[in-house]
Amino acid sequence: MNDERNLTGINAIPVGHPHTRSSAPDAGRIAELTTDKTDFKREIGVFGGVSVIGGIMIGSGIFYLGAYVLQRTGMNSGLALICWIVAGIISLFGGLCYAELGCAMPRAGGSLVYLNEAYHPVVGFMSGFTTFLIGGPGSIAAVAIAMMTVLQSLLGISSAGVKIGAIVLIIGTTVYNLYGVKLASTVQNVSMIAKLVPIVIILAAALFAGSQTPDLSLGSASTYATDNNTSIFGMMALAIVAALWAYEGWTNLNTVTEEMRNPKRNLPLALIIGIGGVTLLYTLFNYAIMRVLPHSTMVSMINSGDVYLGTAVARQVLGSAGAMVIAVGMILAMFGSLNGMTLAFPRMYYAMAKEGHFFQSFGRLHPVHRTPTTAILVQCVISCALVLMRDLDQLTNLVVLSSMLFNILVIIAVPILRRKYPHIERPYKVWFYPVSVIIVAAIFIALFIQGAVDDPVNGFAGFIVPAAGAIVYWLFDRRNAREEQING
Repeated sequence: MNDERNLTGINAIPVGHPHTRSSAPDAGRIAELTTDKTDFKREIGVFGGVSVIGGIMIGSGIFYLGAYVLQRTGMNSGLALICWIVAGIISLFGGLCYAELGCAMPRAGGSLVYLNEAYHPVVGFMSGFTTFLIGGPGSIAAVAIAMMTVLQSLLGISSAGVKIGAIVLIIGTTVYNLYGVKLASTVQNVSMIAKLVPIVIILAAALFAGSQTPDLSLGSASTYATDNNTSIFGMMALAIVAALWAYEGWTNLNTVTEEMRNPKRNLPLALIIGIGGVTLLYTLFNYAIMRVLPHSTMVSMINSGDVYLGTAVARQVLGSAGAMVIAVGMILAMFGSLNGMTLAFPRMYYAMAKEGHFFQSFGRLHPVHRTPTTAILVQCVISCALVLMRDLDQLTNLVVLSSMLFNILVIIAVPILRRKYPHIERPYKVWFYPVSVIIVAAIFIALFIQGAVDDPVNGFAGFIVPAAGAIVYWLFDRRNAREEQING
């Protein structure tokens, strides 16, 4: 237990509290933002950070998203691989923005803290409230349903059984996350290694056993672009959108910054290794698919609606055992993602409460395990409710659109906070600033617009929930003002 916890505990003025706001940054607020003192236990190292990122990012999408990327590049293998690399670079630079902010302000809550300081506490709260109501529980529910759907095909589980199994998974993951970040981080580390084993087996077998020589020239892409009255750039844009869905999850490590050992060093290191490693894995895995499956076979599968190219490769190089290896790989991948999200999201709800604009019980840590118990339990309840209320596709679209807007604001917060807090120590700074920040922000804005146009119902909900969060913020703000008047 950290003997210094009372220095930043419940008696401290919380970061972003309305009554600490002034027209200019003061020394006390800067000290709170930059201090290494914490109520939490620092149990997460570099590998633990990489496991959180990789555990959330590497899901079942590795086995099928390559088909969508290939389809959107006019079935051109070379352009598809370029899109995987570009999507990884975009994600990496987005992660580097988070790394700069997390090193400068190593506080629990991640993006909520940065939005508070760059704009106004209501913006941070809207982000946290959206994550609390939709983003966190929705992601957890979607992954739990997807994991049970894989088991459904193996065990013949009914549709009702899928829902029940998903709820059991969520409850089980919640229970051991209550017993401290060390246990949850250990589970994450083990699941990370376990999920990579079947993926690496398939990758290695495909690279060495594959007899195809993929055509990586861009000639056919140029012809396709001309025939369809588009451009290679336009084709790449659509393909990168598909690839970026596979990279989702790199934003979540910052929420557990206060539980990392030496975060000013380990946070950027974990982000760079994690996102860079996933980029390499995705690119090699998709190249391995091209080494095994003839191009005509991939085109035929995709045109017939069979997008599981990774599954076809596993069956071809591993025989009858291939299907089982794929199933195990998908289950382990999704379990790691489920555990990582259960670990990360409640720290944001904790930060909301510490600001004074959410229920005080969310801002309390267990006296022994130092975990935000109430936040974890309530997240479990909402996740289970969403399992019963919505299907997998609805949950996925709702989560992506509701979180993307605030990711854009966090990236733009980098230059804003450099101007607002020029004297804060920044152990790490974004590479190629400001060009990299402008490009990444523009790409994510384009993705949000496209997603909202393609799915206007969930796009509209992506604005309604933050608006409701603003109302909740206002209600708590009024309550705080009344209490201050009463206490004189």
